[in-house]
Order: sequence, then C-alpha cells, then structure tokens
Amino acid sequence: MQEEQSGNTVFLRGEVAAAPSLSHHNHGEDYWTFPMAVRRFSGNFDTLNIIVTAALLEQHPLNRGDTVEVTGEVRSYNNRSGTGSRLVISVYARSVERGDGEHENKLMLSGVLCKPAVLRRTPLGRDICDMMLAVNRRYGRSDYLPCIAWGALARRCAGRSVGDRLTLEGRLQSRSYIKQLEEGSEERIAFEVSIMQLREDEAGESDT
Repeated sequence: MQEEQSGNTVFLRGEVAAAPSLSHHNHGEDYWTFPMAVRRFSGNFDTLNIIVTAALLEQHPLNRGDTVEVTGEVRSYNNRSGTGSRLVISVYARSVERGDGEHENKLMLSGVLCKPAVLRRTPLGRDICDMMLAVNRRYGRSDYLPCIAWGALARRCAGRSVGDRLTLEGRLQSRSYIKQLEEGSEERIAFEVSIMQLREDEAGESDT
C-alpha cells in the first residue's frame, strides 16, 4: 500500500457482500454504497461500508460475490436520525478494481488524540485502550475515528495526552453489540480501528 500525505489511507481486498445501492446525492453527484466482507486471520469477517461515486461505479460495475480491491480514506459523520446521535464510519473509495488473492485490510492514520485515552482490562485480564483520533481532511474538516489497542501497545497508548499526534498502522474492523433502548434491545454494528503499530518517529508529538 502506497502512503499518501493525507494521513488517512486504507487498502482493502475482499468480497462484495451485496450489490451497490444508492446512498445520497451531493454537489450534483450520486454516491452509492455497498458492504465489503474482509476476512481476518482468525477466519471471521469484518463487514465494512464502502462509499463510491457513480462515475467510479460506471467504470467498474460490481456484483455480489466479486473480489475487489478498494483504496481510499476512512470517513466519519454523526447520524442524528432516530434517537440520539450515532457515529457512522465508512470507507470513501478513491479507486475500485477487480482483484484476487488473499484478503487484506491495511490502514495508516496520522491524527491528534482528541479525548483522554481510557485503559481498561477485559474479564480475561488483558489490557485494552480506547482512544478517539481526529484526522484532518484536505479541506479543513476532520474525521473522528475510534481506535483500540491491546496488551503492551495499549499501555503505551494510555500514556499519551490529549493533543498528542499519533501516527499508526492497523486495520478497520466491525463488531456487533447489543444496545439497550427504552423500547427494548437492538443489535448494532460498531466500527473501530485496531492499532497494530505506533510509529515512533511521530508518536507523542504535540501540535502545540
């Protein structure tokens, strides 16, 4: 995967899990979405939301079951429809091509820690650190991306302060959870960045 100066680059190779459907219309252009299933080393799958322009989709029509390669950026927005606000994470595709070979999920981010890191321990005694990273886009907006780290890496991340710049490598993953609502419970899907490596040349630097 080639690095980009944007500080937000993701490369995925996986399977189209459903045919693309119209997502929204913005600035005179139609945007489509489709779920992409990417296999983990464990054999489980992450199912990720891909956003693609109509123009790009016309160049590379997609059908369920196709193996494709997507290069793009991770994006976030707050969906305020319904009860409360929900952070929605998607991959904005810069390119989509037919591919083959093993599934891949590679991500590089460079951003600023915008909330205090939270170190906790699982019931099995493993350390885990939750963080929120603000990653700037080219035109002044920022994407707010939840990140997690495990074990010794979690303890290192917990030592960072709000305002520190972090450059990391990892993967974008999905997980299901049960949300308790007034009218009952609802199964939802959360998306987060699983950190595999911090880059020491930039980790811990502050913008101030």
